[in-house]
Amino acid sequence: MPGSPAILVHPMRLRIAYALVAVLVGITGGLGNALFIANLPAIQGDLGLTPSQGAWLPAAYFMVNVSANLLLIKVRQQFGLRRFAEVGLTIYALLSIAHVFVEGLEMAVFVRAASGLAAATTSSLGLFYMLQAFGKAGLPKGVIFGFGISQLGTPLAWLLSPALLDMSEWHRLYVFESGLALCSLAAVVVLKLPLGERIKVFEPLDFVTFALLAPALALIAAVLAQGRILWWTEQPWLGYALIAALLLISAAFMIEHHRRNPLLQTRWLGTAAMLRFAFGALALRLLLSEQTYGAVGLLQTLGMGAEQLQPLYAVILLGLGLGIAGSALTFSPAMAFPQILLSIVLIAIASFLDIDATSLTRPHDMFLSQGLLAFASGMFLGPLLLTGIGRALSNGPNYLVSFIVLFTMTQSLGGLAAPALFGTYQVVREKYHSSHLTEQIVPGDPRLTARLQAGSQALAPRQADTGLRQAQSAAQLSQAITREANVLAFNDVFRLIGMLAIGVFGWTLFHTLRIARQNRKTAAS
Repeated sequence: MPGSPAILVHPMRLRIAYALVAVLVGITGGLGNALFIANLPAIQGDLGLTPSQGAWLPAAYFMVNVSANLLLIKVRQQFGLRRFAEVGLTIYALLSIAHVFVEGLEMAVFVRAASGLAAATTSSLGLFYMLQAFGKAGLPKGVIFGFGISQLGTPLAWLLSPALLDMSEWHRLYVFESGLALCSLAAVVVLKLPLGERIKVFEPLDFVTFALLAPALALIAAVLAQGRILWWTEQPWLGYALIAALLLISAAFMIEHHRRNPLLQTRWLGTAAMLRFAFGALALRLLLSEQTYGAVGLLQTLGMGAEQLQPLYAVILLGLGLGIAGSALTFSPAMAFPQILLSIVLIAIASFLDIDATSLTRPHDMFLSQGLLAFASGMFLGPLLLTGIGRALSNGPNYLVSFIVLFTMTQSLGGLAAPALFGTYQVVREKYHSSHLTEQIVPGDPRLTARLQAGSQALAPRQADTGLRQAQSAAQLSQAITREANVLAFNDVFRLIGMLAIGVFGWTLFHTLRIARQNRKTAAS
């Protein structure tokens, strides 16, 4: 295909080299941003940012990443994959190095945006290098491993963060990120991909569509990142941003709908099959937030830092690796939907395993649930992606751009929407539980009096004033109520995700059986 390298027959030594470069490049795209998110509180504090300002940093990554594939596929097709790889990685490396020396919110946002562009570049490169290692015979396995590598960034970031921070605070994270970018650049220059076909594909209206869709998707990402922090109904600009995004998307789709050679195949994207695919991909992304927002969020609320979470992320890394390997080794067109259904079942089981969490829950208590969830995360992506690519290519190569944009939107915006939606639900439930627990505190209750007296006596060695001891004891009781209310709210989130997983499983199974029955009728006739 134009924009893709020829898949040649290589000797084993060269195939191994291609696989190693694929791992390096694939991890580079996801690890830099994952390191940043894992250490966002420390970076935010060092730069003196408010929570709202800090939220712009990960949002900038998604604001660029979600729309980058609109044009990057055609850039590869017209200018060649090698130039695309070398220029993209060079810009990313230079910006990462610059941020080591230039601090501030504006530079941090700029580097995060460049990281989003680089991730779109490296995900494609990682796939193409992995395909060289597997060849045409192992094409599905190469696709699953190639895209699965980028998922390893988050657990690796949490495992590496404590050691990197011990070296030189958070600046060492940027040194490490820029080093990864330089190593990836060196690798793709030394071990080049085979040449591919180049064709002239750009049309003036492509840039008009991009100029409309890119800011629209960026506005949606900004609203999802800021809505829970600023609160949805408190800031008018959130509503105006959504209105502007809707108008821009409508204008872009009107242009694409009536073009002879559209950038986006709107008629195909609007079919029932593709709408179901988009819903399923988005739903799976939301359900997987049980790990990234739910379990980890609960443990962080209980005071767990990166060092305490390292064993949990080691289990997650192992589960991801097993899920990706299991998906690749057992994949076939007939096994795609069973693998997806198995992933949904595992997500539901993991969610219900966590609904009994308490304030005494620690990372080792979640090894089983998060291991299952990580396995499901590694299992579902490959079959889902290959199913969508097959549908796109059955209509022609021009449909691949539309599919990649659709899939990227579901995963990137889903990654922002999940903490926004479930975080909002958690805040609402925390207020409910906090109110309910506070109502049970009755002045004069002997248990309450004993609790306050015990707290006051524990403070006696450090505080001589009786009145201050009593006030601090009451404050500690209030903190305990808030902590317990948060734990109960997270349990509600786990329960909600489990119920949604059951609903998505039923919906997927119903449509799978219906389509299979239709195919049998068609074959019989």
